[in-house]
Amino acid sequence: MLRYLNKCSHGRGAWLLMALTAFALEMTALWFQHVMLLKPCVLCIYERCALFGVMGAGIIGAVAPKTPLRFAALAIWIYSAIRGIQLTWEHTQIQLHPSPFMTCDFAARFPSWLPLDKWLPQVFVASGDCAQRQWEFLKMDMPQWLLGIFVAYLVVALLVLIAQFFKPKKRDLFGR
Repeated sequence: MLRYLNKCSHGRGAWLLMALTAFALEMTALWFQHVMLLKPCVLCIYERCALFGVMGAGIIGAVAPKTPLRFAALAIWIYSAIRGIQLTWEHTQIQLHPSPFMTCDFAARFPSWLPLDKWLPQVFVASGDCAQRQWEFLKMDMPQWLLGIFVAYLVVALLVLIAQFFKPKKRDLFGR
């Protein structure tokens, strides 16, 4: 399996598939916000940023999968998945154990050199409350689903990272 993952990491298809899954999740978030009229909270916005990190890693990996740039993509992928887990865990705790002492900010704080909320307010401006449960599917809220998704991203990323040390078998016509 690790040899297969190594082989996949050297091709564009797997990287593009990862970017496509993150893009689909971003489009789903925008559907919830603009069509179903659910209000994203600050943690939701940060979770979107982590998904954009995963999507960016997929695009970087697809650009040059046979070069060392693949390792930069892996690093971004792992970092984004870890940050996504941290954010969704915090969000889940706020929703499951509401407390006036455990709240989130009113507005997302982006660095001055990357004011995403000013550049794309329809995507990066928060208007909801982190403790409010707005959507549920199979008895799990949105942050709980995202927690599972980010854990899956991290597990696959770590397997791909480990697979980099397992060279794929070269098979030729005569079995040499």
